[in-house]
Amino acid sequence: MELIFHEKQEGSLCAQHCLNNLFQGEYFSPVELASIAHQLDEEERMRMAEGGVTSEDYRAFLQQPSGNMDDTGFFSIQVITNGPELISDTYLALFLRKLQKEGYSVFVVKGDLPDCEADQLLQTIRTGFRCVGQVGLELNSSDLPASASQS
Repeated sequence: MELIFHEKQEGSLCAQHCLNNLFQGEYFSPVELASIAHQLDEEERMRMAEGGVTSEDYRAFLQQPSGNMDDTGFFSIQVITNGPELISDTYLALFLRKLQKEGYSVFVVKGDLPDCEADQLLQTIRTGFRCVGQVGLELNSSDLPASASQS
């Protein structure tokens, strides 16, 4: 790796900076994280409505502010864990098309491929995060394969 990306802390946007530093680039903005928070709020509202929109619990829920974000820059752990994802099929198709336009050859390999260390590391990363307070993620180096934690 030539350079290490580090996004300087700005305000209380710990979740944004944590994710961008983890993924080594400016991938998440407060607007994108707020969008995820609003999506989670809507899912929670729909779940609460299942108990009846006239119920006392539902009315009380509607009066509460979002538990997924606030005006200070706080984002819940649910927002943080919903942010990272593998690229979508649409993005992948656009990226592959761009590569082809730039003159690269793109090949698709079908069939069962042997397991490789990258697949094992990806699986570990998907399950190896744990919450650190309300705003951070930490990858446990003890959860990584021996060869990955030595680098």
